[in-house]
Amino acid sequence: MLFNAQIITADKKIFEGEISSLVVPAELGYLGVLADHAPLIANLRPGKITFKDSSGFEKEIINKGKGFIEVIRNKATILLDSV
Repeated sequence: MLFNAQIITADKKIFEGEISSLVVPAELGYLGVLADHAPLIANLRPGKITFKDSSGFEKEIINKGKGFIEVIRNKATILLDSV
């Protein structure tokens, strides 16, 4: 199953599309998100963000600053300071 995701900085949109899984560096450790995840808001710390796109290829983004993630109704929005 797929869900929508956006990864955004103040300057530009890094990624927008459908993905099957997402792993982000939250304050208390890495957090995984799949389709139909419960609503969630969490602070992010610097680290590696990984996700699988709709074709199954794994992609990686390095978060160099702080940020946060919101997951609601099969949509994950990630706002970051810098990548």
